This record gives sequence, structure tokens and C-alpha cells, in this order.
Amino acid sequence: MASENLLTNIPEFSVSELAFSLKRTLEESFGHVRVRGELGRVTIAASGHMYATLKDDSANIDAVCWKGTVSKLKVKPEEGLEVVCMGRITTYPASSKYQIVIDSMELAGQGALLKMLEDRRKKLAAEGLFDEDRKKPIPFLPDVIGVITSPSGAVIRDILHRLADRFPRHVLVWPVIVQGANAAQQVTDAINGFQAIDKQGLPRPDLLIVARGGGSLEDLMPFNEEIVVRAAANSKIPLISAVGHETDTTLIDYAADLRAPTPTGAAEMAVPRRVDLLAQVLDDEKRLMNGMQRMISEALHRLEARAKALGDPRGLLEIKSQQIDHAGDRLNRSFREFIAQKDTNVIKLSARMRHPREALERAEKNLQHMGQLLEAYSYENVLQRGFAVVKNADGKIITDPAQTAANQSLEIQFKDKKTLGVVAAKK
Repeated sequence: MASENLLTNIPEFSVSELAFSLKRTLEESFGHVRVRGELGRVTIAASGHMYATLKDDSANIDAVCWKGTVSKLKVKPEEGLEVVCMGRITTYPASSKYQIVIDSMELAGQGALLKMLEDRRKKLAAEGLFDEDRKKPIPFLPDVIGVITSPSGAVIRDILHRLADRFPRHVLVWPVIVQGANAAQQVTDAINGFQAIDKQGLPRPDLLIVARGGGSLEDLMPFNEEIVVRAAANSKIPLISAVGHETDTTLIDYAADLRAPTPTGAAEMAVPRRVDLLAQVLDDEKRLMNGMQRMISEALHRLEARAKALGDPRGLLEIKSQQIDHAGDRLNRSFREFIAQKDTNVIKLSARMRHPREALERAEKNLQHMGQLLEAYSYENVLQRGFAVVKNADGKIITDPAQTAANQSLEIQFKDKKTLGVVAAKK
């Protein structure tokens, strides 16, 4: 009975009551703690909250960081990073687990920070973001220079002053904060914004300078962020990185097309000295004039040497003139001889020619002679000498007795041109 009464005196809790009682106890006992460990299983939910674990060699604890706090963390949570987190211990009643709600996070010493940066550098280098063949040449004399830096402080004044001293250029300043939680995003937006600034009616820079003064490794962390490095590597505009002092190195230096030791050094790399260019132009002009004079002098010497070998042009002209005169004389003489020969040929031909009247008279005499012969040999004259012409009934002349037949009618023509019709008797 005593044992039963003892059990009855123990307070009875529901599961929820016990879970929330434990929750209150943990929160009251560990209201604010500082925990060092390695981040693992880092996950950013769609809501923006971060879930992870903090672990060491023998234990681990769940960790959560709410969206509003994640954006304010000094360190970007990455798996494998050794950090020191400050927050409060609580439980998650739905699964009977305890966890730390992170309020702030920092690297566990500079060694951890450097390890994180080296791991990130190797990762980005493996992607080819730092390859030399990606780097663009810096223009010799850019018309417009875009500067991404803080609008206040010595950096922008040093850059503008050095540009004005060396070779004044049109400068566009994109103001950003250069340290703190939002610095990396602002620098990224500035680099990307300059790529399309001409669409806003402003001239697109021929060169970009990303600059800030010196500071601690933590101060320079925005220029080690992955989004800044990727923006610098992907910039279509040549970019000079001028972050920190000469001994400082950030990851943007590897992605930039050129690294300057200081912001002032970036201005010196961006433009040449105007006085040096003027001196170079004057020196080039002098060398050009000297070269031209030497070239003209050498050409004159060559011309004089060739003129001596050629002889006096007036003498050559006189010889040619004399040759032309002789040729003219020969041509005139040949022409006169040609005309004389043609005149002789005409005279000879004229001598053989007769007047047309003589030819006509000769032709008339020949015609009369031929007429006389024709008259002498005509059959009428033959008839006058006692001959007759015998024709048959068809009027055809009979030259042979064999052409006649008995009782054939014949026609006989005598000199008086009379015809008589007779009947020839058959012999």
C-alpha cells in the first residue's frame, strides 16, 4: 500500500506538458550560450531559414538560424566551416530534440577563415574563373571609367585626383558600402549594373575599378564572397581590382583582369601620363623628321649618281632632235620620189591611151567593113548572080534533091524575088 501511495504522489504530465516543461528548463538554464564547432548539413529552406548541425569529434547539436538573422551574419554558412555561434538552447517538442537558435556567427579564429578562403579559391579556380585566357586587355586610354567604391573617404578622392593628374577622363562613380553584411551584394549589383548602364542613358564605361582602402581580413571579406568573384569574372567590361593594401589579397583579385596594389595604383594603371604621351609624340616627331631628312638626302644622292650615269639631258635632246631632222629629210625625199614615180606612171599610161573619138571612128570603120562583107555574102546578092532558092511548102530551104518527093509542091525564088509554084517530076 505504501508503494502505491508513493506512486500516486508523483505529478502526472501529459506528453505536451512534459515536452514544454523541458523546453522551458533548457531555455532558462542555457538562455545564452557560445558554442564552437564545425558546420555540417547546411541547408537554406525556401522560407529563408537556415538549418544545420554543429559538431566536434564526439557529439553534434542541431542548429537553426531564422531568415532575419541569416542576412546579418558576418560569415556565410558553409559546410565544413569551423565557427563560433552565439544563441540560445531550446527544444523542438514535435521530435523531442534540442537545438541551438543562432543569433550570431563568426569564424573560429583566423586560421579557419583562411582555410575557408583557400577552399573557396580552389573551388572557383576549378571552374575556370581565374584562367588567364578569360582575362581581357585593359584599354590604353579609356574614354569613360566606372569606379565602384564608397562615395566618402580617401579612396575615391585619391582615384579622382590621380586620374586628373595623369590624364583627365570621364568618371562614373557607383556608390556602395565596402564592408558589412550587405557590401557583397551591393558590389555585385554595381558590377552587373555597369554592364547595361547605357540603357539608362549614361555612357557605358570602357573600364571598371573596384576599390576600397585597407582593413582587417574580416573587413575585406565582402570581396571574398562568391557572388562578387563571379560578377567580376563575368564582367564584359575590363575590370581592375584595387582592394586593400599591396599585401592584401582577396578572391576578386584572381577574377579581375588586372590587380592593382592600391586604389591609387589602379588609377595609374587605368590611364597613361598625359605629359609622357606629349613627350613621346614630340620625340616621335623629331625622329620622324630626322628619318625623313635622311631618306630625302639619300634619295638625292642616288638621283645625282644616276644623273651622272645618264648624261646631260640637253645633249640627249639635241641628238634626238638631229635624228628627227634627218628622219624628216629622208621622209620628204622618199615622198617626192614616190610622187615622181607616180607622175611617170601616169604619163606612160596617158601615152598608151587614145581619144574616145578615134576609137569611135575605128569602130565605125569596122562596122562599115563588116556591113559590106555581110552585104556581099547575103543570099540576095547570090540570087543576082543567077542562083535561086528552093523551099518546100513549109518554107524550109531544100539543099539536097533527096529532100524532095514526087508531086511535091516547091517554091523557087529568083533574083526578082518572084516565086513560082511547080510540081517536080520524080526522076
